Amino acid sequence: MNLSILSKQKIQSKIKVRKYVVHNYLLYYLFRFAAALGQEVFYITFLPFTLWNIDSYIARRLIIVWCIVMYVGQASKDLLKWPRPSSPPVVKLETRVEAEYGMPSTHAIAATAISFTFLLAAMERYQFPFVLGFVAALCLSTLVSLSRLYTGMHTVLDVICGALIALLFIALTFPLWDAVDHLILTNPIFPVLVVVAGFLLSYNYPKLDHYSTTRADTTVILGVGAGTCVGVWIINLIGLTYMPSGVLPLPLPPLSYPLLFKQLLRFILGVTLLVLTRYIAKTLSLKALGSWYKVSTQDVLVRQRLEIEVPYKFVTYTSIGLVATSVVPWIYYLVKL
Repeated sequence: MNLSILSKQKIQSKIKVRKYVVHNYLLYYLFRFAAALGQEVFYITFLPFTLWNIDSYIARRLIIVWCIVMYVGQASKDLLKWPRPSSPPVVKLETRVEAEYGMPSTHAIAATAISFTFLLAAMERYQFPFVLGFVAALCLSTLVSLSRLYTGMHTVLDVICGALIALLFIALTFPLWDAVDHLILTNPIFPVLVVVAGFLLSYNYPKLDHYSTTRADTTVILGVGAGTCVGVWIINLIGLTYMPSGVLPLPLPPLSYPLLFKQLLRFILGVTLLVLTRYIAKTLSLKALGSWYKVSTQDVLVRQRLEIEVPYKFVTYTSIGLVATSVVPWIYYLVKL
């Protein structure tokens, strides 16, 4: 009888209990979609699309600003160690990042940084109503920030501090963007320094008192930034950096079906190459690390160890950044796409 009761209790404990009821599906899907705008799936689509189909000038600024402010935000979480909102009273709709600390909100940081960096960089290149662009940037960053409250992952203070960090960084560094961009494109030492600094910052990330995804995510971000710096230097060296003709700012080009079809082809080809790069770089780096440390990298716990996780993620995403900014544009040039 006791064994029967215990088995029933085990079965009941394994049944997933629904902890909330959705009354307004419009708000639910709106904020779940907005929350996705601060996740990897958005970065690996929007940033490459900007690079390949809009303007590499804007994309370079987006990636560099995004990398720096995200490192500041991620490291701040593990230094401050402020917990996320307790549940109850809130209901947490995400589980992947639940083990991370809360202050500041890196979703708010990323959304604010990307929105307003895009606005300021595009303002120098293209003619468009600034007020309209400002409203769009404000709406996007606000929507993503509010989604963190709706999903129960952050407090109002977390979100406000995240947005302020991004805005303060943009305000302080905006006068230096052109000078830094020139260094990245023309100085052969600068990209090397970025790669070394990115790896050291990842490896010496603030010590975790329990495992969370912050160190891995930070390594991914710094790897993309390092690969981007190397890639844009290479593409500039071979003379394929996009330079618009005419007096800046330029009028926006008219949209047409042939142009949209061409952009779609470029995007599909580019993303396919990035997926292949990720698979090859990840597989080879894990095999090399497994052989070096004589461990099985098939084990999830082994891949979470510092000496395994940081090198394989940094190598993988540095390769992705490098391919996205140099190999893919070079292939577009060869196939006249």
